[in-house]
Amino acid sequence: MEESKILQYFEGKTILITGATGFLAKIFLEKILRVQPEIKKLFLLIRAVDKRSAEQRLHEEVLNTELFGVLEEKYGADLIPFLLSKVIPVCGDVSYENLGNYDSKLRDEMWQEVDIIVNSAATTKFDERYDVAMGINALGAMHVQKFARNCSKIEMFVHVSTGLIPEKPFHMGETLDGAKISYLDIDTEKRIVEERLRGLEAQNATELEIASAMRNLGTDRAKLHGWPNTYVFTKAIGEMLLEKLEENVKLIIVRPTIITSTYKEPFSGWTEGIRTLDSIFVAYGKGKLKFFVGDPNSTLDMIPGDMVVNSMLVAMVVHTNQPSHRLIYHIGSSLRNPLKYEDMRWLMYNYLTENPLLDTGGKPIKVEKGKILETMASFHRYIAIRYLPFVQMLKLVNMILCNHFRNLHANARRRIDYSIRLAELYKPYLFFHGTFDDTTTENLRTTIRGSEVFNFDPKCIQWDEYFMNTHFPGITK
Repeated sequence: MEESKILQYFEGKTILITGATGFLAKIFLEKILRVQPEIKKLFLLIRAVDKRSAEQRLHEEVLNTELFGVLEEKYGADLIPFLLSKVIPVCGDVSYENLGNYDSKLRDEMWQEVDIIVNSAATTKFDERYDVAMGINALGAMHVQKFARNCSKIEMFVHVSTGLIPEKPFHMGETLDGAKISYLDIDTEKRIVEERLRGLEAQNATELEIASAMRNLGTDRAKLHGWPNTYVFTKAIGEMLLEKLEENVKLIIVRPTIITSTYKEPFSGWTEGIRTLDSIFVAYGKGKLKFFVGDPNSTLDMIPGDMVVNSMLVAMVVHTNQPSHRLIYHIGSSLRNPLKYEDMRWLMYNYLTENPLLDTGGKPIKVEKGKILETMASFHRYIAIRYLPFVQMLKLVNMILCNHFRNLHANARRRIDYSIRLAELYKPYLFFHGTFDDTTTENLRTTIRGSEVFNFDPKCIQWDEYFMNTHFPGITK
């Protein structure tokens, strides 16, 4: 397939994008505007209290970011008029029916004009509150799909998700190996959320207590059904709910692995915020992380954000002429270009040795090689031997000196508890040895092989060069 055919497909199209202020959605938006300026409209669903707030978030959090610098160079003073002619902020929230959009005139306009819906709205925190994750990741997918069914011109619905090792769909009620119960009843899960919230309110629980209880509930329910955390559990529920509604709308499910900074477009190394493994890099570079937990030979599956977007665009064009109502694409690197955890550790060490982060006084922070704890048992032993005696000493000193060291002891205790919680949370990934199937995605790549504009082949990535010269500098910046 020629690049011109892909560009031609999006000419005159109207696209609704949810989660519009998110990392991936911004890359998608910028790419479309840059390569196909004849796109008709882009409705961006933005969580806000009113239209003015949505417009403000659009300008401050999306259009004014460095990502849109290439477009600014291209259009100069004409950029804002160009954007205003294409981009329409929509005040709403996927957690609600009709996407929380109460402007009936605008809603009718969207139903009449939208050709494609890209649902990238999600909360990706592994231990998110269960009610929040259920509302956005699970029920949100259903609400977007219901909205799609009212769109008279709809051609396809693209849902960004996460999944299992095989490129296969989730089915209603499915649980994973190791689950303590054999069937997932979504109505039961919704009822449990509602009952727990009512119970906490009846107890006059504080907001902090409610948030903690709902986080724990999400983790407990996920593990009960065989999932490692609330994020992947609720995303799976979202896919199950889409299964019920897919008969009238073509559905593409894109499952990226860990999304990293841009590989090439619109320029190398653009990232935003500190996510997933980036937090390890930052903690290590600031001298707060002295050890690494995980199997050195485990596989880290990562893919640059612009490659994910390229795969989505190509999939839309290919899928438009296919009879299947649902296709699943795994966008990752573990099968075609795997990277080991041990390699990542050395890349971080080498980079931070040559380019150390600075402390608050502007002095370089020296990093050590860091001890590797290859099992969770060795991690708990290390904590017990290295840190717990210090905490106990602070507790004793605190008692003798009349609470003078109370805050110091409490902070030390919290840091240890936080380290243990993070290690448990990331355990399934730090000891992971699987490779994600991407057979369908590889077939998709063959249709565009050799393309620079729509490249999403992980085999072209030299990981050491990418991390040393692109990703780590991006995080540091």
